[in-house]
Amino acid sequence: MAESTSTSPARVIAQRIGLEAPQAELADRVMRAARAEGLTASGIPGLDLIRFDQPSRPLPTVYEPSLCVVVQGRKQTQLAGEIYTYDALHYLVVSMSLPVVGQVIEATPERPYLCLRFVMQPAVVHELQQQIGASSATPAPARRALYLARSSAPLLDAVLRVVRLMDTPQEAAVLAPLALREIHYRALTGELGQHLLDLCSIDGTAQRIARAIDLIKRRYTESLRVEELAEVAHMSSSALHHRFKAVTAMSPLQFQKQLRLQEARRLMLLEGLEAAAAGHRVGYESPSQFSREYRRLFGAPPRQEIETARSGLRAVGG
Repeated sequence: MAESTSTSPARVIAQRIGLEAPQAELADRVMRAARAEGLTASGIPGLDLIRFDQPSRPLPTVYEPSLCVVVQGRKQTQLAGEIYTYDALHYLVVSMSLPVVGQVIEATPERPYLCLRFVMQPAVVHELQQQIGASSATPAPARRALYLARSSAPLLDAVLRVVRLMDTPQEAAVLAPLALREIHYRALTGELGQHLLDLCSIDGTAQRIARAIDLIKRRYTESLRVEELAEVAHMSSSALHHRFKAVTAMSPLQFQKQLRLQEARRLMLLEGLEAAAAGHRVGYESPSQFSREYRRLFGAPPRQEIETARSGLRAVGG
């Protein structure tokens, strides 16, 4: 029997820390704005809405730098085997592009999974750092580029004010940037503040690794040498390999491989390319190697996995 929402541990905690009322209003507003499953543009630059009416299967994707606030439901993200589970009591910060496996694990048509995704703006973090005098002078060790923190009442209050502005576009043009700035401020002064300071530090580890990631993203179909990435990051090859893995939980080669396979999947699923053509397009010379590595990441050979994915899209009207 389903657990009563009135006695749900999550709800009890939400009541205790003053989050229940804002979450209820957020859920109502996001459900009305995001009527279809998947990603919906909010009309406010830097904010997208995400909705799923049922649990999803694990799906590899690329997370871009963002702050994600779960409004309802629960999701699980795997980063190279590490599992991050977050719900309406938590928010997720992604400080640089990461290939991950995401899966919605709690959602129903009556209570869908709802999430708000805010684009992270390092320039805003840097301005706030200067204004409030936060310091990142002490070099921080390399850390994962994906972190979880518990939501706070002030953060949800700022989030709610942004969501309310979706109903008043003229006011949103003036007021939304202020509320978005406050969201960055709340995150900066919260438990993830040091991570955000690392992100905006011009010569910090995060920025150096981000430069290497940017090169991989731009030239993912090519054979890249670690020495090239190290030069861009202003590190030795050994230091880059060590810190890259510390931040992304994978080596540069594994990172590039996931980007290739995910782009090949997109080409097959959305553009109708055959497996061999898609593999060649993203840099594979051997169709058998492409099929083998695709199966290892997605759990099935290309043709079978794509057919399953298309059946899922038809089932939800996609």
